[in-house]
Amino acid sequence: MKKYFSFFRLRFVMGLQYRSAALAGVVTQFFWGFMEILVLRAFYEADPIAYPMTIEATCCYVWLQQAFLALLSAHNFDRELMNCVTNGGIAYELCRPISVYNMWFARNIAVKTSQAMLRCVPILGVVIFLPRGYGLAAPRDGLHFILFLWTLFMGLSVLVATQMIIYMIMFFTLSVEGVKSFFMSIIELLTGAVIPIPFFSEKVQRVLEILPFGAMQNVPYRIYSGDLTGTQMGRAVLMQVFWLAVLTALGKILMGRAERKVIVQGG
Repeated sequence: MKKYFSFFRLRFVMGLQYRSAALAGVVTQFFWGFMEILVLRAFYEADPIAYPMTIEATCCYVWLQQAFLALLSAHNFDRELMNCVTNGGIAYELCRPISVYNMWFARNIAVKTSQAMLRCVPILGVVIFLPRGYGLAAPRDGLHFILFLWTLFMGLSVLVATQMIIYMIMFFTLSVEGVKSFFMSIIELLTGAVIPIPFFSEKVQRVLEILPFGAMQNVPYRIYSGDLTGTQMGRAVLMQVFWLAVLTALGKILMGRAERKVIVQGG
């Protein structure tokens, strides 16, 4: 475990160096967050009864989504790992006396965490002071806040486990760009990154909540805002644990097959 933590720490420190990119991201996310809230408020004011979430819960969802965009965004891949297979660098990875899957998993966690830390602090530091119905409200209670932190980590782990499967596909194709673009679009739509899952029809919601998509950003943001409570909250936490175990096992199976068949070309 210590060696994987070392990989995490090195990648985390490296990620903290990109402060200018983080600043540009913060400005963009403030603009996007305000625009999204104004659009959603227009729907709310048109028919508050038919609105699936309270406006306060919706604002919490939007601002948490913007603050932790780098953490739970499906677009955030480690480019070095994606080039590792095509340029032959995987040969060096396979020579290490460690699990390549575990090392890549730790590096992906580090990349997302470092980028999110640079962005979430200034965003959260501003939106908590915005007026009610526009800014980020306090969590419903202490239990919801603790579960928010836990499910945020679990949602990150489920997302990375899903992305690891995409990394594994690189071993079986000449180019992963098409596969990556397809999966990114599907994940962004079905995790609630474009439209929160409560805004889908009830039948679609029930399907998404039992699939891995509903176990990512949907769970922590709705727990924080109080939109998930009681048995719904407990079921969502269990689904995160289930899908993390399933996706990790699938990723390791694919990694085992890839390691047995990988061919490194070049001088």
